[in-house]
Amino acid sequence: MRTPLHKLKTLALAAGLFLMTGASAMAQDAVQGKKIFEGNCAACHSMDADVVGPALKDVHERRGDEWLVKFIKNSQALIQSGDEDAVAVYEQFKKMPMPAFEGSLSDEDINHVIAYIKEASAAAPVTAEAPAATTEVVTPAAPQEVAFMDLPPIVHFIYGLVALIILLIVFVLVMLFRLIIPMMGDSLKDEEFQATFSGRMYALLSGDTTVMTGKAKDVIHSTHDFDGIQEYDNDLPPWWKYMFYVSIVFAVGYMLHYHVFRTGALQIEEYEMEMQQAALIASQNVEDPNAVTNFEVLTDASALESGKSLYIQNCAACHGQAGEGTVGPNLTDEYWIHGGDVNDIFKTVKFGVPSKGMVPWQGKLTKDQMLEVSSYILSLQGTNPPNAKEAQGEKE
Repeated sequence: MRTPLHKLKTLALAAGLFLMTGASAMAQDAVQGKKIFEGNCAACHSMDADVVGPALKDVHERRGDEWLVKFIKNSQALIQSGDEDAVAVYEQFKKMPMPAFEGSLSDEDINHVIAYIKEASAAAPVTAEAPAATTEVVTPAAPQEVAFMDLPPIVHFIYGLVALIILLIVFVLVMLFRLIIPMMGDSLKDEEFQATFSGRMYALLSGDTTVMTGKAKDVIHSTHDFDGIQEYDNDLPPWWKYMFYVSIVFAVGYMLHYHVFRTGALQIEEYEMEMQQAALIASQNVEDPNAVTNFEVLTDASALESGKSLYIQNCAACHGQAGEGTVGPNLTDEYWIHGGDVNDIFKTVKFGVPSKGMVPWQGKLTKDQMLEVSSYILSLQGTNPPNAKEAQGEKE
């Protein structure tokens, strides 16, 4: 006869086997879900950041598994039913419709994806801590303003010493002026002295502005009488004449420099040189969307097959399996929004169009992979797949 203790051991063993089996199954579901997620969802979703769609970390806790299954199957049907959460997500992300996976993914596939989201959400905090610590170390401290009275005493002493020296200089100059002027006596009024530079400076310091403005003779031109309007024979102000003389010297130097000896570049030449320099810098900067590229379309079968594989994995969720267009535009017609040349397509793939939900693929795909995808997209021209989206853009 079995004892109660033996029964308890048997139950514990059975429970342990059940939990181990369940955990193993859950882990296997997450592995399958990761593959499905990367093939269908990774183009528009990330765990930690909003991309085309919302970040998915802990979404199962906010919405529930049943809601997620409905949304993945047909988000538009859930939105049209008036579901508040679905409508809120749709409005928040610029009414960008999520492709319906009801026909392409089974319920089991969707459950695998949800299992992967749960596992990735649980692991996300561990991987997110390291960059935060690094950022704190790298970011420099903001400069702090220090009040003048909080500066060290030596700084106050230096400021005071400089101010004292300036006051002494002013004092000495004033005393010299007061001593020398009386010694000169009536000679200050001599016309010869007043005509000299020192005399003009003395007059200016004494408040006589005629050095700069000139003297008004108040003599009327005898022959300058126009309908009763008469003209005084006054000189032009000296400051105006000085500026005029300087402008003449400058004009002669400018003409010799730019037009005679041609030692300087004219405006049009400077513009052309700057444009050449800008083009050179742009061509060297591979991250510049305006940089000139001269890629050729790849036509060999292996490159196009690789491009097709990359397209199915990364682009089909938004552009359709055959390029017919779903969320994104139709890629099989002759109309293009951002240009239909292989270089235009390459730049669109590389830098994306964030304002319209097209994510940039630089950093996720290599240059060769982006060129393969671009070449494969061009190979879809004229295939006329069923259910093709209406034309968008301009015909090329």
